[in-house]
Amino acid sequence: MLEDMGKMFALTDVESFVSVNLKCDPEIALDLREQFHAVQPGCHMSKKHWDTVTINGDATDEKIYEWTNDSYNLVVKSLTKKLQAEIEDM
Repeated sequence: MLEDMGKMFALTDVESFVSVNLKCDPEIALDLREQFHAVQPGCHMSKKHWDTVTINGDATDEKIYEWTNDSYNLVVKSLTKKLQAEIEDM
């Protein structure tokens, strides 16, 4: 649904799935990078707005799930009210 709107909240290689790029609030991104070795500035992405999270690093599956939801919500929040309503109706 977000891809139909030209937006993306996560990027990964589904064949190897060793890492995932997630959108993140810039201030939170800095904190996460200090707390977790698995969280690095976004590879091939804006280092300010994206983090690359290594799977099986020091971040738990629950944390990665939480950050993925946060990434999705951050992108949805940036959409117009009309597009947000379309997503809610799906």
